[in-house]
Amino acid sequence: MGLAVTDELQIIATGLTTVHSKDLIKFLEDYVARENVERFVVGDARNMDNSKSDSARFIEPFVVHLKRKFPQIPVDRIDERFTSKMAFQTMIDSGINKKARKNKALVDKISATIILQSWLESNKL
Repeated sequence: MGLAVTDELQIIATGLTTVHSKDLIKFLEDYVARENVERFVVGDARNMDNSKSDSARFIEPFVVHLKRKFPQIPVDRIDERFTSKMAFQTMIDSGINKKARKNKALVDKISATIILQSWLESNKL
């Protein structure tokens, strides 16, 4: 799973890392213990007709677990359609070579950054 963070002014998203899904809660526990986390933003996996995608069956239980584990931190959802394609195009535009573009962890990290940046832009005060 790709993770991204934003600056204190919530202007720009930056890729943080990728973490295997089985290690994600532990990673977040450690991260929250040392960093000020105002909220979590999680992609909402949808099909073109706005129905839940197949991957939603994995994401929904994670969101429930996340809310239970960190009840003091709100969880926002945002449409993540096309983020993998946008991440791939970003890699091409950035001149990342073909071999590196096959790195799923890099795609996931860039996708997380795009998701968070989309949330930031849609929630500007």
